[in-house]
Amino acid sequence: MTRILLLGVLAVLLIAAPFFAYPVTLMTILCFVIFACSFNLLLGYTGLLCFGHAMFFGSAAYVTGYLLKTTGLSLELALLGGAGATALLGLFVGLIALRRSGIQFAMITFAIAQFVYFLLLRAPFTGGEDGMQSIPRSALFGVFDISSSFTFYYVVLGITVLSVWFFYRIVHSPFGEVLKAIRDNDQRVESLGFKPERFKLVAFVLSAALAGLAGGLKATVFQFATLTDVSFPISSEVILMTLLGGLGTLSGPIVGAGIIILLNDYLADFGEWALIAQGVILLLVIMFFRRGVVGELDRVLRKIRARRAS
Repeated sequence: MTRILLLGVLAVLLIAAPFFAYPVTLMTILCFVIFACSFNLLLGYTGLLCFGHAMFFGSAAYVTGYLLKTTGLSLELALLGGAGATALLGLFVGLIALRRSGIQFAMITFAIAQFVYFLLLRAPFTGGEDGMQSIPRSALFGVFDISSSFTFYYVVLGITVLSVWFFYRIVHSPFGEVLKAIRDNDQRVESLGFKPERFKLVAFVLSAALAGLAGGLKATVFQFATLTDVSFPISSEVILMTLLGGLGTLSGPIVGAGIIILLNDYLADFGEWALIAQGVILLLVIMFFRRGVVGELDRVLRKIRARRAS
């Protein structure tokens, strides 16, 4: 009953939020919630540290923007096109990178991400350093006008809720249980007759598709896509969001994304102080909150319940 009440209060707050806060900031948080969930699927549940996750986020932003500008597709089809393109990219990267593990896997993904960055810089349709400008917001399903940021917020909210639900279903399915087992001891999983590489590859593709959906949404929120979306700082930012919120938790990436985006928005006028603040937060998390905000809160609540039970 308590959980249902909390979900009800959260739903009311999310519905009422654009009446009291800037819709674009709220939509940015929602986009990065999806992005952080996609990264948490890799690191938190599969044990794969990807240093180039922004290549999926930024590539989908360009693909979605290109489809909206040149083909006249409706919004949902363009978003699916961007997510599908990054799923294929994830399959290609996974087949190469998953041959190694640990720091070697991380560095391979970083190297491929830098190569993707260079390709997007030189590609004629991306606009180079100027980025892709004036991305239109086509009507949803070809019928509903979503040109207003206030209206579009509810579309982004609905997609985010579906994405988080999809992430929840993945990690609480038999497939998700195998991923957790691979994270803890992949050799033992292999001894039980499973093929860890296949499960890792599927998880990598699903993570890439979710990251691509987040990138496509962000491109339609701001109506432009730039090389910043595919750069390493975005990859490091999503790592910070996941660690800050809590690895291997459902609500951790949500909390982490909200804190970092609000902090960046608040410190936007202070220039490099935003990066310094992120570094300090990461240091504090590593030293004092190794389980993240949600993980530490869950640990405290379990202790309280155990004392009451005893």
